[in-house]
Amino acid sequence: MAYSREEKDWIEAEWAFQLHGRSAFLSREDFAQLLEWETAGVPADVLVAAMEAYFARRAKRPRPRSFVAFSHLEKDVARAMKLREVLQRSEAAVVPVEGWESVKEPLHSNPRARVAFETWRRLQAEPPLPDSPAFLDHHDAERKAFRALVEIVETAWGLEAGGPRQELRQRLEASKLQEGSPVWRLAWDHHWSRTVCLAWGIAP
Repeated sequence: MAYSREEKDWIEAEWAFQLHGRSAFLSREDFAQLLEWETAGVPADVLVAAMEAYFARRAKRPRPRSFVAFSHLEKDVARAMKLREVLQRSEAAVVPVEGWESVKEPLHSNPRARVAFETWRRLQAEPPLPDSPAFLDHHDAERKAFRALVEIVETAWGLEAGGPRQELRQRLEASKLQEGSPVWRLAWDHHWSRTVCLAWGIAP
């Protein structure tokens, strides 16, 4: 399985992000490791998830090593791939994700946006019962996944979001809401997230 150009750019960008911009490119050794995972069929989203797991664990150490390399992700990648294999062997049906086909370009070709969309949709489709102890945690995870999607979509919108943003602000002001108040923030988050998603063909 060969990574697309967009997936390679995503992996490299996430690596630079986790390193706080200290390295905007992969070393020769990192690139060789990436080719090894690519040949082994490790999906790009698994590598990104492995990065997040590794750096989250590293941040908790009192004296984390200053030098980091792709090879340090091996255990996290192995765990993620093992989990994926177990899920694939299970008899539980995978919830189909629909709706991405209506998303507009260039967002439609953005692998990071698609992963965020599918994560959110699957959480939507598999809620536990309201009386389940996991219900609130699941709800929080769903809202967090939706916010992550909105952030990606809003970034893709860029400067074109200026007009709709101003229109929404005027509507909230006309409703006599005090800007910056808790109610304003709730109303803003709700309406702005819908505006952003609908602009790109995503039904919130």
